[in-house]
Amino acid sequence: MFDRCLYFNVNALARVVNKKWAKAFEPYGLSPAHAYMLRAVLANPGISQKQLAEELRLEKSTITRFVDALQEKKLLIRKKGDTGDARELSIYATRQAKAMQTELEALGNSLYQTMLSNLGAENLKRLVAMLRESAQKIE
Repeated sequence: MFDRCLYFNVNALARVVNKKWAKAFEPYGLSPAHAYMLRAVLANPGISQKQLAEELRLEKSTITRFVDALQEKKLLIRKKGDTGDARELSIYATRQAKAMQTELEALGNSLYQTMLSNLGAENLKRLVAMLRESAQKIE
């Protein structure tokens, strides 16, 4: 019955992956989602919350909560954007976050290498592509 159930199999995979990622980012006091958001901001200084939502494929309200949480940890700051729209704030990493950037990137690369080793390069590439494509088609 469950060998053809997308719901249970995707969630089983998500639990396994989340457990590994959560353990990896635990020393930084970050959830995997917060860590990836922080990495996105570090890679794109001044990114907007709207752009983050598109990049991470999360709802704007979720992005707001994540930015709030990272701001409380003194890892992100919001500044007025260049657009002239007071509602459009740009997100920047703090010095504290920038000091973590090399370690966070190394950790992300290590997790990627682990998945390459476990699944093989071609399987990992296909799996990620299929997940992304499936999410778009199901929406």
